[in-house]
Amino acid sequence: MTAGDERIAQVEFNADGLAPVIVQQWDTREVLMLAWVDAEALRRTLTTGRATYWSRSRQEYWRKGDTSGHIQVVREARLDCDGDAILLLVAQHGPACHTGTHTCFDTTDLGAVSGEEQ
Repeated sequence: MTAGDERIAQVEFNADGLAPVIVQQWDTREVLMLAWVDAEALRRTLTTGRATYWSRSRQEYWRKGDTSGHIQVVREARLDCDGDAILLLVAQHGPACHTGTHTCFDTTDLGAVSGEEQ
């Protein structure tokens, strides 16, 4: 087992064999998108330096930017404390969202009430 295999084995994939990936711009920490990986997509991401995900709708792997040109170059990958979510820090080239916007989180404000610090 390689060091990469050992790291991937630490991930707690869900019943569908997937784990969520929160994708952030590496220098600004702006949240760009949420995607999903299985063990193979994560292996490809960690070993190639390009973000690769699993498309739940198309049931296939997709490397970010192969069709749009809007690539994500991996800078860092971290596993959360429970082992069931991944934080991927990338250098985003072009829009991150399939709608053409910089981030997938710039559309609908859900109007959350701002809480008070205690």
